[in-house]
Amino acid sequence: MKGEIMMGAAFEVYNEQGYGLAEEIYQESLEIELELRHIPYKTKQELTTFYKGRLLKKRYIPDLVTNDQIVVELKAVSEMLPEHEAQLLNYMRVSRMSVGYLINFGHKDTLEWKRFILTARKPSA
Repeated sequence: MKGEIMMGAAFEVYNEQGYGLAEEIYQESLEIELELRHIPYKTKQELTTFYKGRLLKKRYIPDLVTNDQIVVELKAVSEMLPEHEAQLLNYMRVSRMSVGYLINFGHKDTLEWKRFILTARKPSA
């Protein structure tokens, strides 16, 4: 249910802004739309990574996390690629969140999006 509400906000941004703008424009517009809909979110929050209990220097930074449960990665490209999906799946694994959305505002005819569900997660270090 929360994912559908968040996607409603994304569709509103696409309907209002159209396609072809910079990703940052869609990011800021979606943040405004989430606020208008009273959907809690965090933007560009660093995710730490570990190896055998030791903190690594590499950080992942997803575009948004909504409702403290859903990782959202935004794109403004002509087509989504496997590396975009891999990026979102990495964010989901590191954050230990089982739901993620990849949203592409760059497609001409419609908002492109994919929902991902992780069913098996490794225990945290």
